[in-house]
Amino acid sequence: MAITPTDQAEEKLHQQGYKNIAGIDEAGCGCWAGPLVCGVVILSPGFTNSDIKDSKLLTSQKREELYAIIQAEVTAWSAGQASPTEIDTLGLTKAKSKAVERALDSLSLTPDYLLCDGNIETGNKIPATNHIKGDQNILSIACASIIAKVTRDRIITELGQQYPQYNFAQHKGYGTKEHQEALQKHGVCEIHRQSYKPIAAILNNK
Repeated sequence: MAITPTDQAEEKLHQQGYKNIAGIDEAGCGCWAGPLVCGVVILSPGFTNSDIKDSKLLTSQKREELYAIIQAEVTAWSAGQASPTEIDTLGLTKAKSKAVERALDSLSLTPDYLLCDGNIETGNKIPATNHIKGDQNILSIACASIIAKVTRDRIITELGQQYPQYNFAQHKGYGTKEHQEALQKHGVCEIHRQSYKPIAAILNNK
């Protein structure tokens, strides 16, 4: 049974005097195509929803429903992205930090503490802690995971209209069998991450 994230981490920080506590998560690190997206969410006081879980544990339809609820009910939310070219030139870690920076810059208020999933590096001076499986346990991070995932899925689906031969709307740029077969047949397109080994291997075999 999936764990339901709680706001215990946020509450502890509120008791320490922090007010605007932002959860941060990313979507798309392992994809072979399309951008990487980071979501940021600052919960409203008393916000709760027992349906919210790590985005990977939810259906696409449920993510869309919760995305709308989160947007409407939290204090602030935003998303930032890093392009495939930035991932190739900067490397994944720095590109991820760039996406976080953009998400924070577009947030309607400045957080005074950051709760980050996994190994996300923010690259700024706001106090922050990293939490393994934060998206499964910490409510603001779980909300951020939904914002990031839905935002990215929408972007890659829209990009897929420019490259219908890859059917990005179906696999979202991950290395599925269908995606591999499309790459073998059609080669690499502009939104593929050329630094990723499977894509680099195809380019090197031209």
